Amino acid sequence: MRDTLRLWKSAIAPVILITLGVSAANADITVTFKDGAPKDRFTIVLNAACAIGPSVLQINLATAPVGLLFDITENGDGIGVSQPFEWVSPPNNLAATPQVVDGDTILELNLNGLSPEVPWVFTIDLDDKASNQPITVSGSEIAGAQAILLTSGRSTTGIFDASGEATISTVCS
Repeated sequence: MRDTLRLWKSAIAPVILITLGVSAANADITVTFKDGAPKDRFTIVLNAACAIGPSVLQINLATAPVGLLFDITENGDGIGVSQPFEWVSPPNNLAATPQVVDGDTILELNLNGLSPEVPWVFTIDLDDKASNQPITVSGSEIAGAQAILLTSGRSTTGIFDASGEATISTVCS
């Protein structure tokens, strides 16, 4: 009888914990793009009550339909004014400057962790190859590009909308 009771307890305990809501907390990361002259601006904010550990955030412009690219050198693939990557506000200066080649469509940020409501902001120049104003990239032109978070062996993706915002739904670590 005691063995049966122990077996029952060991089998039912995980079910009780799940039912009581003992699980990883949900978190949304908002990545916002704003066109600017001469620099375009990206802002990354964790909207959650918990932190996320070391992560990689990729901005993939290749999936936007207008042929976007990062324009960081004067004589590269971009048009007109170019601007290299520059951190505006990495919390505690804990983020490395990524290696970006002129004409790249993917930017990869190695983040040492995200804290709730603490923005990570950087500037860089984006150009497009398909419009009448290639040096100006609007929110609607970045629509379809992806923001991809790689953390704790998981990959989650947010898609930029016409307002220039992508939301990545993930879990706290």
